[in-house]
Amino acid sequence: MKSFSESYKEAGVDVTAGYKAVELMKAHVARTMTNGVLSGIGGFGGLFELDLKGIEHPVLVSGTDGVGTKVKLAFIMDKHDTVGIDCVAMCVNDIICCGAKPQFFLDYIACGKNIPEKIASIVSGVAEGCVQAGCALIGGETAEHPGLMPENEYDLAGFSVGVVDKNKIIDPSQQKEGDVVIAIKSSGVHSNGFSLVRKVFAINEQNLHRHQSDLGTTLGECLLTPTKIYVKAVMSLLDSVKVKSLSHITGGGFYENIPRILPEDAAVVIDVNSWEKPPIFDYISKTGNIEPKEMFSTFNMGIGMMMVVEAEDADAALKALTDAGEKAWIIGDIAEDKGEKVVLNL
Repeated sequence: MKSFSESYKEAGVDVTAGYKAVELMKAHVARTMTNGVLSGIGGFGGLFELDLKGIEHPVLVSGTDGVGTKVKLAFIMDKHDTVGIDCVAMCVNDIICCGAKPQFFLDYIACGKNIPEKIASIVSGVAEGCVQAGCALIGGETAEHPGLMPENEYDLAGFSVGVVDKNKIIDPSQQKEGDVVIAIKSSGVHSNGFSLVRKVFAINEQNLHRHQSDLGTTLGECLLTPTKIYVKAVMSLLDSVKVKSLSHITGGGFYENIPRILPEDAAVVIDVNSWEKPPIFDYISKTGNIEPKEMFSTFNMGIGMMMVVEAEDADAALKALTDAGEKAWIIGDIAEDKGEKVVLNL
């Protein structure tokens, strides 16, 4: 009679590979441990004790997201140690828009075949993202789906929880005409718009590995540049000035994400020539013959995070972001809503 593990392996699930993957990822997870972690990897639940010192009315803020079709490039290039950073970034960059500091993170990897070294490489990126965000990786799941997914493919998603004092939750309703819009530089395409990117470049192994003089690197290396994590810079900013709103520029670009933080009677006017755009966006636009409005409707166009402050606080905000190691610009202001929430001088 066959053992359970032998029968399950014949069905496509190798439980011993799962055990090995957990062992390989333990060193990466250890890098993320913070004082609040009360449990080790492998339990049925991750335990985390919140440090509520100085917080009168704690509010938990949660966010979940995935890497999307960007993982397809990781498959083709057989490079899996950066998409985990993207996964963390997509979650924590959302919850800081409420003013919350991320506390912990969990990941979920669904794969066609559990190759321990590959899974550990993915988790190494997740751990690096958590280190950059200052949060702990307290658990996760690797699910092997034989027959449902190709053996060499996987999907990656995550979930994060942060905490903010109720009286410090960012309130966009306080924005008014004349307030200043400040933007922080992105690291590139980040993790949105990759279905269009793959269509524009007809992505394959050959063109991903080809060096592009306009980019200063290969197309694949440029596109796999991980999403920038803004947690530490934003936390520093919140300690320096009053921030009226924060917008993470993700899927839907400017036209979808900015209105999410605007009061009903307000619009934003943006000078699109006021910041440096990474060359990848011009390359996408020219190669795909994509109109400017569609580019700004799909991509971050070099802006990963946007915020609104009083005009008198603009210089202090720029200094706080610069001191935190970020490149930032004043790119526009809040105006009266005259029927168009986002006004770009295209």
